[in-house]
Amino acid sequence: KTITPINTVKLTLIKHIAWHVPERCLTNSELAQQFPTLKIKELTRLTGVEERHISAAGETSADLAVKAAEKLFSENEIERSSIDFIIFCTSGGDYITPASACVIQNRLGLPQHCGAFDFNQGCTGYLYGLSLADSLIKAGNASRVLLLTGETIHRVIHPKDPNTLALFGDGASATLLEKNNENNIGRFIFGTDGSQYDQIIVRHGRERHPLPDSAEPDYTDSFGNIKNHAKLYMNGGTVFNFTLEKAPGLFNQLLKDAGLTPEEIDYFVFHQANRIVLETLGKKLRIPEEKIIIELNDVGNTVSSSIPISIKKSIDKGIIQKGDTIMVAGFGVGLSWGGSIVEI
Repeated sequence: KTITPINTVKLTLIKHIAWHVPERCLTNSELAQQFPTLKIKELTRLTGVEERHISAAGETSADLAVKAAEKLFSENEIERSSIDFIIFCTSGGDYITPASACVIQNRLGLPQHCGAFDFNQGCTGYLYGLSLADSLIKAGNASRVLLLTGETIHRVIHPKDPNTLALFGDGASATLLEKNNENNIGRFIFGTDGSQYDQIIVRHGRERHPLPDSAEPDYTDSFGNIKNHAKLYMNGGTVFNFTLEKAPGLFNQLLKDAGLTPEEIDYFVFHQANRIVLETLGKKLRIPEEKIIIELNDVGNTVSSSIPISIKKSIDKGIIQKGDTIMVAGFGVGLSWGGSIVEI
């Protein structure tokens, strides 16, 4: 007996994007009051962040993702019964098991023939999610995929670490990808340098380093910042240099694979690490300033949600137009990198 092959000649279209941030807003003026010695004007100039949103007590990454998905459905009149796969990228999650995507399937009232899984890839997560959704559709295993991102990063930021508090924000996104006669997603390129896994890390809380019975003690790093092994640690300088090292190769290979020149890319939407990273990256790659999307000021660095939030905000402002060609790329946790060229 032979298994009848699935017709794999499918094309994938990024159809709609929506996003959501928590109600609670933490402004720079509030941070300045909490930390009188913080050089808030200099920090704002470097990060590009003026305010960020923080989840309420008991509000999870899945809660944020559900709200983003509900917005996607209501704004675009999407039939819930048409969704046959959920992919959820998060560094959190409601439970160790089951996957939050399974819980979300029920909360959104999606059909039971819908596949669902979580994955965790931080700053490059949206690229991985797009690639997974694209593969499911092109393999004939799905017709409509709901890609969700959700981050409650402030849960793992030390409350006495103002520089990290100032940079990050909680947020979620929902992207609908579907089988179509058009294809607006190019080839994906990914890379990993696991030798630097500990440059962005929450060290304690899983199997390698379970949380101790007593409270984890604080420590002070070489810059005088208060840290904790159960909270987020990021070596900003190393990650900055890593991004500048890996970006040119990714940039050139994406263009080569697509048969495009830099001038043919309308906009560049990179992971919204911070303003200084994005501006330095643009100069290194010789990208015109007006083509670099920077959407940090009122949401901060929302980790895996930063790219879809930036795309949707730019569309709503009339900056990115239908038919525009965009390079999307992420660099960060892992350490990892990834990118693609898509048409909106």
